[in-house]
Amino acid sequence: MKYLQIGIYKTFFKRPMDIILSLAAIIALSPVFLIIAILVKVKLGSPILFEQKRPGLNEKIFSMYKFRTMTDERDKKGELLPDNVRLTRFGVFLRSTSLDELPELFNILKGDMSIIGPRPLLVQYLPLYNQHQKRRHEVRPGLSGLAQVSGRNAISWEEKFNKDVEYVDNVNLIGDWKIILLTIKKVFIREGINSDNAETMEPFMGNPRKE
Repeated sequence: MKYLQIGIYKTFFKRPMDIILSLAAIIALSPVFLIIAILVKVKLGSPILFEQKRPGLNEKIFSMYKFRTMTDERDKKGELLPDNVRLTRFGVFLRSTSLDELPELFNILKGDMSIIGPRPLLVQYLPLYNQHQKRRHEVRPGLSGLAQVSGRNAISWEEKFNKDVEYVDNVNLIGDWKIILLTIKKVFIREGINSDNAETMEPFMGNPRKE
């Protein structure tokens, strides 16, 4: 019965809810989009949006959009400086409030993403997942997810992946709305934005053994 309910929700209700909520949010937040776009242009320059390839449902690659939070500063060899050097105070503000992620609403409207689901990670991580971790791609990636409301960048990769798979196994309407409300709360209190040792989450280096 549990898996039947999950299947019905995923098939008939989750996608329409994503369309309605993302479209409503885009319309309601359009003045915020405009203000942030102007500030990014003034403070960081062009392009205003940061585009990066990410794996989605069934590991299908898509282009994910965010507002830029870092400069393009480079060293004498022309290589980008470390994240903590290029991340400006304005960029920290955008990240701590999650305003940098607002353009992902368009990814949701297109069907690349969902309001709630495992966060889309880097393409180069795909060969590093074990079979358990690969299951995070059985649903569309989300603007927020169970791992984000459970600690976001402040928890380990293993904990993050376990939360992702827990979500996959228990996706339902009530659970999604609980995560939505918890996400709003955590954004306001700016909790779990950074890991302990870096401005952004440390790179995933793979597993000590294959499973």
